[in-house]
Amino acid sequence: MFATARASARRITGLTARSFSHSVKPVAEQRFAQFAAATGFAVGASFVLSTQVKEQKTQNSLMDRLTGGKSAKQIEEKFGKYWPRNILILFGPPGAGKGTHGPKIEDMLGVPQLSTGDMLRAAVAAQTEVGKQAQAVMKAGGLVSDDIVVGIIRDRIQEPDCKFGFILDGFPRTVKQAKALDAMLAEEGACVTKVIELQVPDEVLEERICGRWIHKKSGRSYHIKYAPPKSMKTGPDGMPIAESMTDDITGEPLMQRPDDTATALVKRLKGYHGETVPILKHYQPGGVVRTVNANQDMDGVWTEVLNSLKRKA
Repeated sequence: MFATARASARRITGLTARSFSHSVKPVAEQRFAQFAAATGFAVGASFVLSTQVKEQKTQNSLMDRLTGGKSAKQIEEKFGKYWPRNILILFGPPGAGKGTHGPKIEDMLGVPQLSTGDMLRAAVAAQTEVGKQAQAVMKAGGLVSDDIVVGIIRDRIQEPDCKFGFILDGFPRTVKQAKALDAMLAEEGACVTKVIELQVPDEVLEERICGRWIHKKSGRSYHIKYAPPKSMKTGPDGMPIAESMTDDITGEPLMQRPDDTATALVKRLKGYHGETVPILKHYQPGGVVRTVNANQDMDGVWTEVLNSLKRKA
C-alpha cells in the first residue's frame, strides 16, 4: 500500500511541476486524494473533524443538562428553587460608601439591597402580623425587639425578588442579632455567604460625612466635593445653596441627615466599631469575611468589591 502511495506521490509531483491544464488538474486532485487516503492524511482529517464534533456534542450535552431545553423563565425558577441563595451583609462606617457601592452590587448580582428601616416601615404600612407588633411597640415608645426585626426580614425575603439572594444593610448590629439571623436562615438550609466591610480611617470620614446630601426616597447619596448633584450652586462663602440641591434623576430636594455633623460622627463611629468588630469575628471562622479599602477613588474601591465577591481560586 505504501509503495503505491509513494508511486502516486511521484506522479503528483511530476504533475505539479508542469502548469495545470483544465484536463489535467482534476486528475491530479483525484490522485492527491488517493495519496492522502493511502498515507492516512484523510484519516487524520476525519479524526480531527470527529473530535470537534464530539467536543461540540459534549458542550451541547452540558448546556442541555443545565437548561433541560427549558425557557429562560423556567431556568430562573429552577435556579431559584434548587441553588443556594447569595446572602451578603454589607458593613461600613458612616460615609464609607455603602450608598454608592451597595446599589452597584445590587445591579450586578440582580438581588435587592434590604434596609431594616425600609423593611420596618413597609411592614407597618402593609399591616403584616409582625408589622402590627412593631407598630404597637413604637407607639408605646419602646424599641423594636430582635425577634420582630428578624420576623420582618423573614417575611421580606420570601418575596420573588429575593429568590436568588439579597444584601443586608444595617443588620445585624450585634452578635446576638447575627446569631438570630443565622438561626432563621438555617430553617431553610441557607446561610450568610459573604460579609464585606468597607474600611475608611476615622480621620477621613468627617469631610465625607459633613459634605453628604441624600435623596430620602431612593437613598441616593451625593457629596458637595466628590459627587455633587448637577443642580448644585454655591454662595459667596463657597458652600452649597440648599435650594439648589436636587436629585439628578427626580429633581426632588435633597436633605442632610441631622446626625451628619462632626460632633455626632464621633459618637456614631464609637458605636460602629464597638458593634461591628465582634460581628466580623463571629463570621470569620466561616471564611466569608472580606475587607475592602474604601479610602481610594471609586473605581479602585469597586475593583476590590468585585474581587471580594468572587470565589476563592
